[in-house]
Amino acid sequence: MSRKKLSLMLHAGIAGLLLVACAPATVEDSASTSSEVATDSSITESSITEMRTFTLEELSQYNGKNGQPAYVAVDGVVYDVTNVEAWKDGEHKQGLTAGNELTEEITSQSPHGKQVLEGLPIVGEFVD
Repeated sequence: MSRKKLSLMLHAGIAGLLLVACAPATVEDSASTSSEVATDSSITESSITEMRTFTLEELSQYNGKNGQPAYVAVDGVVYDVTNVEAWKDGEHKQGLTAGNELTEEITSQSPHGKQVLEGLPIVGEFVD
């Protein structure tokens, strides 16, 4: 085989490898990536539209009882504590109950302070 043919074959092989490496694995993979992006943006939009303002009366409905979610308000922010083990059935082992505004209790009586709320889902804002 001549040197020229060998060189052409080597270049063709490298070009083929580059095309395979840079292309999506399949058309389906490319389509699912697009739909995943659309899903992510729709989740963000629905999260924004689900944010709401709670009065104390409205907040009290989210006490973690009878299948209701458990929400607490601290410093004007309403947090979802439904899946927090320490708030099982809307009751905290420190004697606090969900469905209430707890700024004073969290800031002055809680051993962990407001840091424990970091990372919890925020569902709205609390207004007096």
